[in-house]
Amino acid sequence: MVEPLVTVAVPSFNQGRFLDDALASIFQQEIPVEVFVLDGGSSDHSVDVIRKWEHRLAGWRSHADDGQAAAINEGIAQGRAPYVCWLNSDDWFLPGGLAKLIAESEKYPDAPAVYGRAWNVVQKSGKRYPVWVEPFLERRLALRCIISQPATLIRRAAWESVGGVDGKLHMAMDYDLWWRLFKQAGSLQFLDDFVAVNREHEATKTKTQRRRHYQEAIKVVRKYYGRVPLKWWLAQPYAVWFKSISG
Repeated sequence: MVEPLVTVAVPSFNQGRFLDDALASIFQQEIPVEVFVLDGGSSDHSVDVIRKWEHRLAGWRSHADDGQAAAINEGIAQGRAPYVCWLNSDDWFLPGGLAKLIAESEKYPDAPAVYGRAWNVVQKSGKRYPVWVEPFLERRLALRCIISQPATLIRRAAWESVGGVDGKLHMAMDYDLWWRLFKQAGSLQFLDDFVAVNREHEATKTKTQRRRHYQEAIKVVRKYYGRVPLKWWLAQPYAVWFKSISG
């Protein structure tokens, strides 16, 4: 058997309508992968989708769990590949995306992770526009999350050195992870190419839990940067940032 190059964790809960696209995009990558699906006990047809791909999966389960972050850590811990990532069940990889990220990572062996560009695709309209992504600079990361999670690949050694994602976080776990990787191992490497797609739909957590999202993100910035830049207060709508500090 070919040894896997990437361990991919796929956390999911009641996302059966998108899960097939996510899994198809992983198995269409032209590299050996090991994929673990961590379903939180979905009540829709998610398990049927998982069973469709069961012969290709390294493992899966479907039961109540401690949330997305814990599921991601669980899945990646089961793997052995030298690179790791997670793909939320409503996102997908572009053809050749993982291979591009691996090639970039091998050019920069000291970088704990690499990240590329990603598209936002609006489910309702099909409209596509690029996610805001920039080359890595600490001061820019303090102003906003300049890294798109589905377009990211992490060295397993770096992932394990920081203990994976923080299981206590539910919205800004990726933002927190980029900071910890940077603080411990140095700058993340930017690849100026599109490698993944972020799907926007009515049930995404960033839409339904916006207040909680900004609460967590602001705490992350304060924790790792020492202060919250003024732009966080000026650039966000009053109703969002006021609620994020009001208790």
